[in-house]
Amino acid sequence: MIVFLCSAGMELTQETPDLSAYLAADEVIDHHHPQVRRTAAYLAEEVDDSYGYARAAYEFVRDAIPHSADSGDLRVTWRASDVLEQGTGICYAKAHALAALLRAEDIPTALCYQRLAHDDGDGYAVHGLVAVRFNGAWHRQDPRGNKPGVDARFSLEGERLAFTPDPGSDERDYPVLYATPHPAVLDVLRAAPDRPYLWKTLPAAL
Repeated sequence: MIVFLCSAGMELTQETPDLSAYLAADEVIDHHHPQVRRTAAYLAEEVDDSYGYARAAYEFVRDAIPHSADSGDLRVTWRASDVLEQGTGICYAKAHALAALLRAEDIPTALCYQRLAHDDGDGYAVHGLVAVRFNGAWHRQDPRGNKPGVDARFSLEGERLAFTPDPGSDERDYPVLYATPHPAVLDVLRAAPDRPYLWKTLPAAL
């Protein structure tokens, strides 16, 4: 495995040394899909370089696609094209959408995770975000969507994530940079008939 230091000083480890894996399309990060391609083309119109595009894509997913728990939307999405088409998703789904938009423009993008206290105050749940590769380094970004108490921003100079694990608890950052969604995450998304059910079945750890 290849180890990198992120801008926060934490070690991040590529799941595979093959960088092309972080550009690949699959059933979930389906950046070959017309919906993804249309959105990517729209976002690329107003920017001058890859950095500008990455920031625009991040802000689009963060702001234009509400987190379904914040908006009260009961639908469950997991495929990137469906997230963009339906305009809803939880953190995992929004991370899939952002990864697809970035990979569509040849920006290597990984999926990564945190373990955080569950929103309902009972136990822990895995939270999903992404990491983008610029200038030979990986930089974590969280597109889950801002709300009171959450002010995440795109940054290559110091992380501006939605959440920081509490070192005095069982919360933690997972260091692995995944090329595809973790099976524990994808399984619960696919199995959930609606978001309330999904909320009860979120994995507590990886």
